Amino acid sequence: MNGLQTYQVFPAIPEPLTFLDTLARNLWWCWHIDAIELFRRVNPGLWRKSGHNPILFSTLVPQQRLEELAENDGYLAHLERIRKKFDREVTAKITDPAGLGKHKENIAYFSMEFGLHESLPLFAGGLGVLAGDHLKAAADLGVPILGVGLLYRQGYFHQFLNHEGLQQEEYPDTDIFHLPVSLARDASGKEVKVSVTGPDGEIRAIVWKIQVGCIPLYLLDTNIADNPLAIRNVTDRLYGGEPRQRLAQEVLLGIGGLRALHALDLHPQVIHMNEGHSAFCGLERLCQVKETYGIGLNEALEIVPRTTIFTTHTPVAAGHDEFPKSEVIPYVEPLQACLGATTDQIIAWGQAEGAGADAPLSMFVLGLRLSQYHNGVSRLHGRVARKMWSHVWPGWPEDEIPIHHVTNGVHIPSWISVENAQLFDRYLGPEWYLHQHKMDVSLGINQIYNEELWQARQMSRARLVRACREALIKQYDRRNAPRDVMEAAEGALDPDVLTIGFARRFATYKRATLLLRNKERLEAMINAADQPVQFIFAGKAHPKDEDGKAVIKQLIAFSRQPSIRQRIIFLEDYDISIARNMVQGADVWLNSPRRPLEASGTSGMKAAVNGVLNVSVLDGWWCEGYNEETGWAIGRGEEYSDHDYQDLVDSQALFNILENDVIPTFYNRKNGDAPNDWIEKMKASMKMAMDHFCTHRMVAQYAETYYRPAISTHDTITADGAKESKRLLAQRERIKSHWKHVQIKPITLDRDRSYFRVGQSFLVSAEVSLGELRPEEVDVELYYGNMKPDGTLSSGRTQIMAVHKDLGGGRYSYDIKLACDISGRFGCTVRVTPRGDDLLKFTPGLISWA
Repeated sequence: MNGLQTYQVFPAIPEPLTFLDTLARNLWWCWHIDAIELFRRVNPGLWRKSGHNPILFSTLVPQQRLEELAENDGYLAHLERIRKKFDREVTAKITDPAGLGKHKENIAYFSMEFGLHESLPLFAGGLGVLAGDHLKAAADLGVPILGVGLLYRQGYFHQFLNHEGLQQEEYPDTDIFHLPVSLARDASGKEVKVSVTGPDGEIRAIVWKIQVGCIPLYLLDTNIADNPLAIRNVTDRLYGGEPRQRLAQEVLLGIGGLRALHALDLHPQVIHMNEGHSAFCGLERLCQVKETYGIGLNEALEIVPRTTIFTTHTPVAAGHDEFPKSEVIPYVEPLQACLGATTDQIIAWGQAEGAGADAPLSMFVLGLRLSQYHNGVSRLHGRVARKMWSHVWPGWPEDEIPIHHVTNGVHIPSWISVENAQLFDRYLGPEWYLHQHKMDVSLGINQIYNEELWQARQMSRARLVRACREALIKQYDRRNAPRDVMEAAEGALDPDVLTIGFARRFATYKRATLLLRNKERLEAMINAADQPVQFIFAGKAHPKDEDGKAVIKQLIAFSRQPSIRQRIIFLEDYDISIARNMVQGADVWLNSPRRPLEASGTSGMKAAVNGVLNVSVLDGWWCEGYNEETGWAIGRGEEYSDHDYQDLVDSQALFNILENDVIPTFYNRKNGDAPNDWIEKMKASMKMAMDHFCTHRMVAQYAETYYRPAISTHDTITADGAKESKRLLAQRERIKSHWKHVQIKPITLDRDRSYFRVGQSFLVSAEVSLGELRPEEVDVELYYGNMKPDGTLSSGRTQIMAVHKDLGGGRYSYDIKLACDISGRFGCTVRVTPRGDDLLKFTPGLISWA
């Protein structure tokens, strides 16, 4: 209607309960079980109806109920306990910036999605949930970070299946008045708006703020009257639009996000890009650094990469965005003046070496080029990423490509079951959640009585079964299913049967139907009279992934067989709430990706910390987490080029593990006791996850490995008008201009025999021409390792060689004594690289080999 004005009415909260409103508007509550209970106690039924959204919940609670609670001494005592904890963990850190370090806004964490809670539709899957867990852990630890993302009015799609089992998508609008957001304002109290220039004019956005404990998260939103309809829709859906919309989103996230921080007078020393989606922020940061310090582009290029971290999350090529040059040009043309560079020069930063002037812009390559610190999210993924992107650094051995790894973790308080949390409080201490990454904390798990832990497991499984039945009834009701189907759903699953969970994105490489390669064997396993098994599946296929949708349809067809339909189900519309129930209530967590395409796999970590045992291919995190005490491995890490053969081999291995190990161990209960062998594996799994795979450990590792060095570098390089950046640039230009004269003559080995014995050593010498460069400006290294059949080296190692003699004319003799430590066939050579940090050392073209 024209001229319609809207307004929102919230309940009048009695004065003794006013803290409830403060709590509802800070997501701190969502990872504190006792704070969640504070809301649930008001009215459990309405709490479920609200989708566990405290702001929506507040509009449903009758005023009379609030008046009753305002006089309930027990409830008020509970409220006061939570308020005091909130003040210690949140208020004190917000009001005292010193508690967050020297600068409150040290690190800006950019991500396309943030999975913080099911009531906040800003995520699609594991990448977003990891980002949400990252912020929560930073809040717990007091790491000086802030988040930057986009506010999606429709979020990621909601999934439902039609009668044939084919996935359908819907995008309901989110009521922003039911989200814990507030408009971000500058120092004068004015609402912050930013804009970026696109092919159809200005893309304007307002900025919202969400408080995650003591950590602010800023979200850009184009759905404002200042924009025409097409531009208002830029931030309507996450991963839902055409490539042009995706490009506009990523420009807004990177360039607009940094402009939003600038408008808020927030000037982070360090940028952390969570995947390549935000790589454009490097371009805007170059402009801001140039203006702030009055320096040129080349000096700014000495600062920005050295203070930027880039994390990649997928080894699947299709997961890395590329955009046609012609579509990128309208966005970077307006940056020419502030950067002092042409569009071709700017776009070239995102084009691979030798790709050609018209090649598409790769967000991954742009992210790599504008950052010094690069990491994958597991040890195996780091290795895969080095191989995948080695072409960006030509001339370097694959195992030295500067992509390292920080293995992902999970925010345990967000995922732990109520029953396990109570046991942890009792045996690990009431503040275990703040110190979970310290190795001695998990030792308390050994003290938990087997009977107590097993009772907790049974309660979690029973709660999962109840949740599944409720979800099935809703699913069938939506399809107008017959009465007999609805009644059957009420008795689906058995709370006493071994329950196997499988929940993740339905991409074909995840192989959700691996067990369907032998349907008869699977059906016999499900219907075994004395040791039955039941399966719960959940997950979404990307709207454009027809193959992924076909996998879901195949699974649904199998599950509808009358003989098994009560023991194998599919839960629609997988989200954080369903994930939480599954990782808490299943007995086994099944993961069957085609190695090595799983970068990490954090759902298995969430399951492990709840005592759910993993049965997984040795891929992603499980390569580091697996041992015989913590779970089971499918295969031995084999990789075959014939995918059908690999699927056959892995499915056979999976059946064997389930039939010979998993099922007998679960049901091995002497004299009706708890399955003690199973429980010991549960304890080992929980300790392993807490010690090595929590986000507290992960964020602490980022801080130690990347954040602190980058902050220190920022302070050094920007001091005295960025004087150090000028020195670094002069060093780089000098080295680049003279590198063409660097040559290494064939090396010589001082030996009088064709072989050596262990314990002997020999001298390796090389004559190196450095031209105008000085020995202290370069590293001359001996590179050696085991010979492979193809004539290359494996497990290459380096040792710095010393100048033996100045031969004059820029020529030097270098040598080193090489010890023979082990037997084998080896090779060695000599190389020259610039002496300096990784940004200088790995400059393409600045490496010479003998």
